[in-house]
Amino acid sequence: MADSDLIKLYSGRILELAADIPHAVRLEDPQASVRRRSPLCGSTVTVDLSLENGRVAAFGQDVKACALGQAAAAVVGHNIIGRSRAEIDAARDALQAMLKADGPVPPAPFDGFEVLEPARDYKNRHASILLAIEAAAEAAAEAETAANGASYA
Repeated sequence: MADSDLIKLYSGRILELAADIPHAVRLEDPQASVRRRSPLCGSTVTVDLSLENGRVAAFGQDVKACALGQAAAAVVGHNIIGRSRAEIDAARDALQAMLKADGPVPPAPFDGFEVLEPARDYKNRHASILLAIEAAAEAAAEAETAANGASYA
């Protein structure tokens, strides 16, 4: 990767997002916790999540990732409260398609991922970028399952 390519990839907006990750504190008593790790770069994201009436009511994350992974976690953090599992799953699928299949930018409420469009060409960065949304989707599924199981007890 040439130096000029790196400069383009790590734009000012990506660095701003990476420096200001919302909900960067783990929850004390979440309904679900999921840790995801990128084996290629070693980035990790741990997500804590609780649902209320099928929507994210509480969210926390611990992000140990490159600037791209941090920026993606910031987009997730800015948009996840109030979202349903289906919305989170749709955002995950759209981000994967944007990165891996030249798909469009994920739509609102997760439209902040457009800042990561330049990373399409850097396949070795995709796993880190996907960590936060994949962990959030998995945690939402686990929390939903736990909530549904509790209602039948």
